[in-house]
Amino acid sequence: MFGPATRAAIRGWQASRGATATGFLDAVGATVLRAPATAPEPGDPASSAVLTQQETVFWQSIVGSTNAAGYEAYLARWPQGVYAPLATMRLAELGGGGGRPAADPPRREPGEVFRDCRTCPEMVVVPAGSFGMGCVSGRDCEDDEHPVHDVEVASFALGVYEVTFGEYDGFAEATGREPPDDRGWGRGGRPAINVSWQDATAFAVWLSEETGEEYRLPSESEWEYAARAGSTTRYSWGDGVGRNRTNCAGCGGRWDDETRTAPTGSFPANTWGLHDMHGNVWEWVEDCWHGSYTRAPRDGTAWTTGGVCSRRVLRGGSWSFNPRNLRSANRSRDGAENRSAGSGFRVARTLD
Repeated sequence: MFGPATRAAIRGWQASRGATATGFLDAVGATVLRAPATAPEPGDPASSAVLTQQETVFWQSIVGSTNAAGYEAYLARWPQGVYAPLATMRLAELGGGGGRPAADPPRREPGEVFRDCRTCPEMVVVPAGSFGMGCVSGRDCEDDEHPVHDVEVASFALGVYEVTFGEYDGFAEATGREPPDDRGWGRGGRPAINVSWQDATAFAVWLSEETGEEYRLPSESEWEYAARAGSTTRYSWGDGVGRNRTNCAGCGGRWDDETRTAPTGSFPANTWGLHDMHGNVWEWVEDCWHGSYTRAPRDGTAWTTGGVCSRRVLRGGSWSFNPRNLRSANRSRDGAENRSAGSGFRVARTLD
């Protein structure tokens, strides 16, 4: 655990070496930080090992970056280094080197799966498009699912899976938060539960600070658009819940008897590559609660004016709810500070 002053010092150290200034170090990085930045004495294996660690830590801090300066700094310090060929190739891809400015990051294409860091949530690019939002199937409709209205959605990235305990626990440790209770069901790859809307928003803010990208909760319209994945039926796969397609009370398969969350990715993805959009855990979205779609935004943005902003929208149903609550159009809400064993979230990321 590092305090703010220590993290600031680490950022300065990382920046002075051209690395990504995260403010965090693993055990190897901490060893390198403590080691003197001097050339090894001839034949001194201990000093050589330290410099090898320095090179590895530096490379790990920049690999996958779209900033040419990091690769240029690596080559300046280790022109014959282990990763020099890769750094040279990456510079060429970015248009860096030789005093040339770095090229803009490559545009991500619909369906592309990526991570912004080794421990970041896996994301998939959702295509731009339009859809009818609300109870378009005409089956099991609720009053708050009307009026059906057309919405234009810009391309964005959405978590392939619900945020897991493994991902959330890293955030809790880094920020000094108490880890949420897993009810003895297990952590790791299971979806994080007992997180409030405020917790989920804080996670997205932290992830943005760590990566330099704009992470956030999806808007309600983005969530439904992604859950439908081009469908107009009750669920993305059709009007019937089927058997063993998701985790809910009465969805068939082993999880009906388990009465708990399933590990993320236990069921097939929808046609846009997203898992568990129906069931497993309710998912927080950005929007304030409104009792109908009258005057709702039609541009895919979150509706954060009017309504009841002390209560935020949840979508998708959970392990303890019946199939009706898992429909693409179904909506729920809870207090922004409330936590429950049926609520989790996934993150969205704005694309340039």
